[in-house]
Amino acid sequence: EVAGPYRAALTKLQDAAPPMPTRTVHTVLEERLGADWRELFLEFEDKPAAAASIGQVHRAVWHDGREVAVKVQYPGAGEALLSDLTQLSRFARLLGPLVPGMDIKPLITEMRDRVSEELDYGLEATAQRKHAEEFADDPDVVVPAVVHQSEQVLVTEWMEGLPLAEVIADGTREQRDRAGQLLARFLFSGPARTGLLHADPHPGNFRLLPGSGEDEGPEGWRLGVLDFGTVDRLPGGLPETIGTCLRMTLAGDAEAVYDLLRAEGFVKETVSLAPDAVLEYLLPIIEPADAESFLFTRSWMRAQAARIADPRSPAHQLGKQLNLPPSYLLIHRVTLSTIGVLCQLNAAVRLRDELDAWLPGFAQPEAD
Repeated sequence: EVAGPYRAALTKLQDAAPPMPTRTVHTVLEERLGADWRELFLEFEDKPAAAASIGQVHRAVWHDGREVAVKVQYPGAGEALLSDLTQLSRFARLLGPLVPGMDIKPLITEMRDRVSEELDYGLEATAQRKHAEEFADDPDVVVPAVVHQSEQVLVTEWMEGLPLAEVIADGTREQRDRAGQLLARFLFSGPARTGLLHADPHPGNFRLLPGSGEDEGPEGWRLGVLDFGTVDRLPGGLPETIGTCLRMTLAGDAEAVYDLLRAEGFVKETVSLAPDAVLEYLLPIIEPADAESFLFTRSWMRAQAARIADPRSPAHQLGKQLNLPPSYLLIHRVTLSTIGVLCQLNAAVRLRDELDAWLPGFAQPEAD
C-alpha cells in the first residue's frame, strides 16, 4: 500500500521521461543517417513514444511501409555514463570493509566494461539479430527484427502489446501466470539457444502479446522482448556449475556444495565457513526451484531480503563472507531482477520445468 504510488510514478517515467528537444533529435538523425534522413521514412513522429535507458524511442514508418521504433541516443550520454562509473570505481576501496568476503574492485571493472557496451548500438543490433533469428518461429517468444543501425541510432520493427508494467498493475491471474512463465522460459532458454543472456530484465523491456486464431486463450499469449543493449556472452549457455550447485543444494549435500562454491571463487581461500551454515543460507532463496509450481509474492521477497539484511541474522553475517566472481556479475543481476519482476507479477511459475529443460547440470544425471 505504501509503495504503490511510488511504483506507479516510476512506471510512468519509463514512458514519460523529459524528451530531447525536437531540433536535437533531428540533428542526431542528420549526423548519423545523413542529410536526407527523412527519405528513409514515410512517417516520423517527433514526439517520443518511450524513454530508453540512454536515449528515447520514436515511432515511425520505414520507407518500405513497416512500422518501426527509432531509438536515438542522448548526445553526451556516453560521456556521462562512463564518468559515473569512474566515480563509482573510486569508492571501491571504501566498500571493501563492509563486505570483507568480496573483491569489489574487479566487480566494478566488470560492471564498467559490460555497461559501457550499452553505448554501442552496433553490439546491440548484433545481439538483437541473433535473438530474432533464433526465436523467429518460436510459439512463445517474439523479438522484433533490426531494420537499420548506425552509431547512436537503432531502427527496429515496432511491437505492440501489453507492457509488463500494466500486467503488474492490472493484469488478470491468467496474464500474470503466463507472463511469469514465459519470462522464466526466455531468460533460461536464451543463453542455451543464442549464447547470450538478456541482462536487463525490467518490466519496460517486455510485452504480453495476444495469440491469434486457435491460440487466443491464455496459453496462446506470447512474450515480446525489447532492448538488447546489455547482454552477457555465454557461448556454452549458463555455466553448468550453477545447475550442479543448485541440484546438490536441494539434495542437501552441504560438503559438495561448499567445495564447488570454493572452487568457483564464491568463497575466497582466506575465508572459512561451515558447509551446513552455507546450505542453510541458500535453501530459502532457492525454494522456488524445489516446488512443482511456486507463487512469487512481494511478501516472500521481503522476507528473503529481511533475512539477509538484518545485521542480527546469521544469514547476514555469512552473506558478508561470500564473494561474487566477476564472470557471474550479470548472471547474478539477472537472477535477482527476474525474481523481483516475478514477485511484482505475483505469478505462479513452474520454475523447475524451465531449469530441467535449459539449465546445464540441474537435471538429475542418468545412472550408468
